[in-house]
Amino acid sequence: MVGRDDHKIFFCMVSCSVIVGEVANFIAYAFAPAVLVTPLGALSIIVSAVLADLILKERLHKLGILGIVMCIAGSIIIVIHAPKEEPITSVLEIWNMATQPAFLAYVGSVVVLVFFMVFHFAPTCGHTNVLVYTGICSLMGSLSVMSVKALGTSLKLTFEGNNQLVYPQTWFFMLVVAICVVMQMNYLNKALDTFNTAIVSPIYYVMFTTLTILASIIMFKDWDGQSFSTIMSEICGFIVVLSGTIMLHLTKDFERSHSFRGGGLPSSPTLSVRLYTGNGDSLLKDDEENESPEDMFSRRQDLC
Repeated sequence: MVGRDDHKIFFCMVSCSVIVGEVANFIAYAFAPAVLVTPLGALSIIVSAVLADLILKERLHKLGILGIVMCIAGSIIIVIHAPKEEPITSVLEIWNMATQPAFLAYVGSVVVLVFFMVFHFAPTCGHTNVLVYTGICSLMGSLSVMSVKALGTSLKLTFEGNNQLVYPQTWFFMLVVAICVVMQMNYLNKALDTFNTAIVSPIYYVMFTTLTILASIIMFKDWDGQSFSTIMSEICGFIVVLSGTIMLHLTKDFERSHSFRGGGLPSSPTLSVRLYTGNGDSLLKDDEENESPEDMFSRRQDLC
């Protein structure tokens, strides 16, 4: 039986890990390409699952353990074949990358898609289709990562003695980060409040990571100079990480449903059914209604 003190310990550990993780993420984007940093975010999901197993005694399913192994194996493949970060000496170089026609076309496409999803699809089918809210989060997230990388690089150069705060481009990237993060967190919370976490988490991770890598390839040209075999190895590692992440989340949902219903098979619809029909009001909170405030907070940290 898990005591309340165990929940408090887990809650504090998750809160601290989120703060440290976000700071480390910000620093990592200043030193490494997004193609490398973003997929490795799956490692935070592994840490959360292991801590839940050790502290809250939430037993990991065998397929969940396999998912962890797949995440680690895929991460190793990505690290081995990751592109090298090209040295940047000024925020003006990043600005030139951000204003190239290919990336401007990507930004324009994202803005148009987000506009239609926010004002047309979200009011009509946002509560029945999980792809609406997660799509908005992922699209804005890809832009926020590019801006975070630009801002982080600017601050790194400033701390090294090459002041970048005198350039208006630095402050523009800071403004973009603020706008994108606010929108991203707003619709992410809406998705988590509307749909089961086990559905939102893997879909958001897949969409966010894919779009971020695409944006990074367009803006920073991460794959330029790499051989075809190296690029394919990175893609394979990415697919392995995605598969492991999805497997870990779905088995976690199965274990939670199993424990809530006294050992029976989960009666909630499968992922494919819920993607097609949406979650009915009677099913939206079925797996989450028994969670404590600490659990409801910690389950959101799987997405960070």
